[in-house]
Amino acid sequence: MSPSPEPGADRGPHVVVAGAGPTGLLLAGDLAAAGVDVTVVEKRAEGVSNLSRAFGVHARTLELLDARGLADELVRTGQTIGELRLFGSIPFDITRLPSHYPLLLVTPQYEVEKLLLRRAVRHGVTFRYGTEVCDVAQDAEGVTVSVRDGDGESAVGADYLVGADGVRSAVRTALGLPFPGHAVIRSVVLADVRLAQEPSLVVRVHGHGGAFGFIAPFGDGYWRVGGWDRAHRGLPDSAPVGFEELRSITERAFGTDFGMHDVRWLSRYHSDERQVPRYRVGRVLLAGDAAHQHSPAGGQGMNTGLQDAVNLGWKLAAVLNGWAPEALLDSYHSERHPVGRAVLRSSGLNLRLAMAHNPAEIALRLVRTWVVKHVPAVSRQAIGEITGIGYAYPAPRGAHRLTGRRAPDLALVQGPLTGGRLYETLRTGSFVLVLPPDAKFDAAGREDRLVVAHRPDGPGGPQLVRPDGYVAWAADAVDEEAVEAAVTDWTGPRS
Repeated sequence: MSPSPEPGADRGPHVVVAGAGPTGLLLAGDLAAAGVDVTVVEKRAEGVSNLSRAFGVHARTLELLDARGLADELVRTGQTIGELRLFGSIPFDITRLPSHYPLLLVTPQYEVEKLLLRRAVRHGVTFRYGTEVCDVAQDAEGVTVSVRDGDGESAVGADYLVGADGVRSAVRTALGLPFPGHAVIRSVVLADVRLAQEPSLVVRVHGHGGAFGFIAPFGDGYWRVGGWDRAHRGLPDSAPVGFEELRSITERAFGTDFGMHDVRWLSRYHSDERQVPRYRVGRVLLAGDAAHQHSPAGGQGMNTGLQDAVNLGWKLAAVLNGWAPEALLDSYHSERHPVGRAVLRSSGLNLRLAMAHNPAEIALRLVRTWVVKHVPAVSRQAIGEITGIGYAYPAPRGAHRLTGRRAPDLALVQGPLTGGRLYETLRTGSFVLVLPPDAKFDAAGREDRLVVAHRPDGPGGPQLVRPDGYVAWAADAVDEEAVEAAVTDWTGPRS
């Protein structure tokens, strides 16, 4: 390993983020907006890939982008969808979600990256393209990242390093962490095409006769079409892929090829299910595909990584800005690792059901279809998992029932935006203390990290909402001492 900088030497940026994909860009922008110096190192020579790859942005991710003032701009780049349809007969009506964004946005991944890159640049993030991580060393004082670019190898010092550098993460490799799991599907064909017979605006996943396919509209005349054929399941990613193979798979899965034509992108890939056992090793943390890899079913991979970044960003900023203990960073693993595991489980089940071919598997798919369609609680759980709004974080024993849950987008009458919404107020990057109409709390000494707002009317006690839109603490009634204690626990003493 490369040696650490000499004691007292300038370590450079507070945080180095490896990887300029969606996860790394969102994290870097959040940190920089909070006043933290950030350098992003990216192996690619250019800023944003022109490939579409991931294409679905779910409701919870849109809520979190809304808390950064970015969601509406992103929505304008793609097609909004109100329904997912799995296996031809399971309808998931997203329009009924209790969210400001009851929809699935279909937009190319590069649109997400462009938006997040502009924000990161605006907040002063430093980018080093054509630069790859070679090694990592850390001690009690900081991290030294050995990097290689066109000029050779050099060292970058930081307080923390975040590996958001994908499934082949150099940071994870340098830490010596395993990435246990296995390939769940090989030789999936993907393409962006035009269709002569356009179906209704629904994202569809369907399997039939040893093949399954999925289809989603981008809103610009192109559709993402993909599929898998059991007869070709052993082909490597490098095997040539042709239009006729895609057309044949789609026809087998859906009964028609929809008159597809005018291919603008065509690829073959495989999908693994893997998860690193630890998201934090000292001063090094992993996020996104560097920490977990999921099957493509449900389109949750990019969304899960973006939500990792939102969870980690405010915690790193709080520690580096001196108002939270370093132990807060341990909660990143304890909160996000279970979510990553749950996504692996749910997306993996959906993929296996889509690939069903023997009588037992097909029977299981029929049973699941019936249960999801006829048992409302199961349907709500499934929609919550796919869209991300159903996940909650662990709460201490005896905590209020709302603690750890996603905060809904409440109407507010006081705060930075009079008459605004909770997620608009979260754009400050601060905790938000939501109080009943007549309650009072003095935020003096915490103005840099706490906003006090009020509900316009109705029952309900106080809630302290974290910068990532989850409830840190709640009570059924206002007790001034209890509110002060909760605010102090989470935001530190008054300065």
